[in-house]
Amino acid sequence: MNDTATSPAPAAPASTALVLSDDLRARIEDGLHEARGTMAEETVRALRKGVTAFAAWCAPRGFCPLPAAPDVVAAYVDDLHDQGRKPAGIRQAVWAIGRLHTLARLDNPTEDQVVALAVKRVVRASGSRQRQAAPLGELAVARIQATTGLKLSDLRDLAMLLVARDLLARRSEVVALHVEDVEFAANGTATALIRRSKTDQAGEGVVLFLGQSTVTALRDWLNAAGIVAGPVFRPVNKGGRIGADALDPSKVAAILKRMAGRAGLDATRISGHSCRVGMAQDLVASGADTAAVQQAGRWKTPVMPARYVEHLEAGRGAVARYHQRRGD
Repeated sequence: MNDTATSPAPAAPASTALVLSDDLRARIEDGLHEARGTMAEETVRALRKGVTAFAAWCAPRGFCPLPAAPDVVAAYVDDLHDQGRKPAGIRQAVWAIGRLHTLARLDNPTEDQVVALAVKRVVRASGSRQRQAAPLGELAVARIQATTGLKLSDLRDLAMLLVARDLLARRSEVVALHVEDVEFAANGTATALIRRSKTDQAGEGVVLFLGQSTVTALRDWLNAAGIVAGPVFRPVNKGGRIGADALDPSKVAAILKRMAGRAGLDATRISGHSCRVGMAQDLVASGADTAAVQQAGRWKTPVMPARYVEHLEAGRGAVARYHQRRGD
């Protein structure tokens, strides 16, 4: 038996209308509302996006997305794989379906073995290793600084890049920063309070360091924009008008890509994680160990920081030292 074969989709019911009872819709919305107090806003957005995509897939096929049958979820997994979706994206889609059912107080179909086997098929067929975002390290940042202009948006973008690196900040963390969260020191450095993060849903907060060059860029942006309170990083329109609200986290990756492209760097693999990857690698190159990097980046486990710096660590390993002794 070929366990990598795609399982057949279950037969669709005669009706193709997507019908949810008012009670069920209310339970979903109540659950999503409650989730806003327990999950980061970005997580809630991902949940809603995943739920919407699954419902849209079910509708023309006549499947009910809530409650969904395990065979339907397994067919969805197989179809996402056929469309070229990566294992990480498929796992997130399955998570959203399962979370939807939990919020609606229904049995979770993603816990069924048929779904687990479908995901396993995808992983075996595609491999589970994710492609890492390209780092924005010291050399890349120097090239970006050399090609950054003096428009308001340029000042904002450079300040955001440097702040995100020093804080090893996620997109949601850097745009959530407020002027009141930054304490400037007399020696030209500063500290910044990250009030809440993906790994700190209780909001205990953590105070982190900003270097002199970062503070200089940050002050340049704040002074030019006339921002003295509220969100640090805000939208800037083509006319140079600055918004009152915080920049949307979804805009961060596009800004970093634009800066990288202008500097002559390959922007295709630049993402919202590029600042974290780049700073993690720079810290290891300067002598920090993985545990220190894990603490600086506020990762719960050493898995991701170890992935980020694995190429540098390989250069320090036994084989590398062997060749160094040989003079290779």
